Amino acid sequence: MKRKGIIIGAVLAVILFALIYYLYVGSAVPNGQQPLVYLNSTNVTSVKDAFNSSANSVRVIVMLSPT
Repeated sequence: MKRKGIIIGAVLAVILFALIYYLYVGSAVPNGQQPLVYLNSTNVTSVKDAFNSSANSVRVIVMLSPT
């Protein structure tokens, strides 16, 4: 019984570490690509302007939600 608790605790610790790493370490993009943008209330207009300025090329916006 005690060993099962240790294993569950270790698995939860690994999941927590992976989540913190994913959220706070940052992301890398290929050379020549602009850095990733996290959309928030302060940069909505700059994202909109950048999106609209490249009307002759393919544009993609990806929105990810945890729910």
